[in-house]
Amino acid sequence: MTDCTITNQTNNKNTLWTRDFTIITIGSVVSMLGNSMVGFAMSLMVLDYTNSPMLYAVYMVMFTLPQLIAPIISGAILDRFSRKKMIYTLDFISAGVYLIMAILLISGTFNFPLFAGICFLLGGIQSTYMVAYDSFYPLLITEGNYQKAYSISSMLETMTVVMVPVATFIYNLVGIGPLMVMNAVTFLIAAIFETQIEHEEEYIEKRKAETREEVSSGKRMLLDIKEGLEYLKGEPGLLAIAIYFLFNMMACGAQDVLLLPFYKGNFTNGEYIYVIVFGAAFVGRALGGGIHYKAKIPVKYKFAFAMFIYVFIGIFEGSYPFMPIKIAMVMSFMAGLAGVTSYTIRISSTQNYVPDEKKGRFNGVFFILMTGGMLVGEMIAGAIAEIVDARIVILVFNLIAVAAAVVIIGGNRRAVAKIYNTDN
Repeated sequence: MTDCTITNQTNNKNTLWTRDFTIITIGSVVSMLGNSMVGFAMSLMVLDYTNSPMLYAVYMVMFTLPQLIAPIISGAILDRFSRKKMIYTLDFISAGVYLIMAILLISGTFNFPLFAGICFLLGGIQSTYMVAYDSFYPLLITEGNYQKAYSISSMLETMTVVMVPVATFIYNLVGIGPLMVMNAVTFLIAAIFETQIEHEEEYIEKRKAETREEVSSGKRMLLDIKEGLEYLKGEPGLLAIAIYFLFNMMACGAQDVLLLPFYKGNFTNGEYIYVIVFGAAFVGRALGGGIHYKAKIPVKYKFAFAMFIYVFIGIFEGSYPFMPIKIAMVMSFMAGLAGVTSYTIRISSTQNYVPDEKKGRFNGVFFILMTGGMLVGEMIAGAIAEIVDARIVILVFNLIAVAAAVVIIGGNRRAVAKIYNTDN
C-alpha cells in the first residue's frame, strides 16, 4: 500500500490531527453547514412552486444527470493534476453561483427552467468536487488511522443535519434568498481554508513519468478512463462493491424523490415530520461515528458486519414509511446507526486498498455507478409514484437492494472480504 503520511508530520507518525487534516476538516464542515441548509430549502421551494411530485423528480434528475459524465472524466484528470487546486477552485466557483442565485431569487426573477439549468450546473460541480475530495482526503490521513478519520468525516457530515430544521424555519420566515447568501459565504470561507493545505501531491510526478509524449491530451484522457475501467474489472472485490452500490443508490434515489413529498402531502406540517423522522437517521449516524472514532471494528468481522448491515438497512428503510411516526423514528435511527458502520467499513477499506495514483480513476468510476443508480431510481420512482403508493415504490426498491447484497456481495464473499477485513 502507498504510505499516506503527510509532509508536515509530527514526531508521532500515527497522529491523525495534523495541520493539513485539521484544515480540510474545518473547511469541509463550514461548507457542509451552508449546503445542508440550502439543499433542503431548495427542495421545499420546488415543491411549493410546482406542487408536483413529478416536477420535483425532474428537479432531482437535473441535479443528478451531470453526475453521470463529470466523475469519470474528472477522475482521469485528477490522477494527473492537483486535486487540492480542484477542490478550492470549485468551492470559489460555488460561492459565485450561489451568490448569483441569491440575487435572482431576491429580485423575484425565479422560474423553474432557469432554476433547473442552474441545478444541472451545480450537479456537475458537486460531482467533480466529490471525486477530487474523496481522492485527496485519504492522502492527508496518517497510516493506520483510516477508520478513525472516516468516522470523523461521517460524524461531522451527519451533525450538519441540525441545520435542516433551521433551514425550514428560515425558509418559512424569510424565503430562500438569504440562505443562498449564507451558503455563498460558507463556500468562500471553505475555499480560503483549503488554499492553506501544504501537502505535496507526489502521485502527479508518478503519473507524468508514465505519460507518452506522442499521445494527445484528449486521447490520453480516454486512455486514462479506459485504464480506470480495466483496473476495476481486474479487481473482483472492488467491482462487486461498486455494482452493489449501484443498486443501493437506486433505493436511495427512490427515497430522495418520494419521502419528502409523501410526508408533506399526507401530514399537516409534513416537512417538519419529515425532518424528525429522517433526522433520526442522522442522530444514529452521529452516535455511530463517535463509536467508531473510539473503537475499531474487529478486522475479522468487518465483512460479516457489512453484509448484515446491507440487508438490515434495506429492510428497515423500505418499511418505516408504513409505520407510525414514533416507530418510524426508531427504525430510521437504527438504520442510521447501521449506515455509518457500513460507510466506515466501505470507504476506509477501499481508499486504503486503492493506490494513490489510481484513486481518482477508481473514485470517478465508482461515483458514476452510484450516480447512475440514483438517477435510475429517481426517474423510475418519480414516474411510478404518479399511479402507485409512494411507500410501495420505496419498499420495492429497497428489496431490490437487499437482493443485490445477497447475490453480489455474498456471491463474491472471498474477494470482498480481502478488501474489508484489513486493519486500516
